[in-house]
Amino acid sequence: MQIAVDLPNDFVAFQAVPDIRQEIRISYALWLYQQGRVTLGKAAELAGCNIYDFMSICKTNRQPVIDSTRDELLEELNGFSQS
Repeated sequence: MQIAVDLPNDFVAFQAVPDIRQEIRISYALWLYQQGRVTLGKAAELAGCNIYDFMSICKTNRQPVIDSTRDELLEELNGFSQS
């Protein structure tokens, strides 16, 4: 599916259309992921990159990819060592 977005001509003059298209896809994927509306994998797919590159994008935008607290992670790690 394609969606058309009207942008001011002076904005488009600063960047190539493919670059703008990619930035919009990444921004929308990041927003959907932040809202919890898509998984990390689906967000990466929408952004047009692999999951590791999208995780890097999340890091750059200060968006956590692990939503567990420090204590939850430590508790889980302790469960592994006791098994």
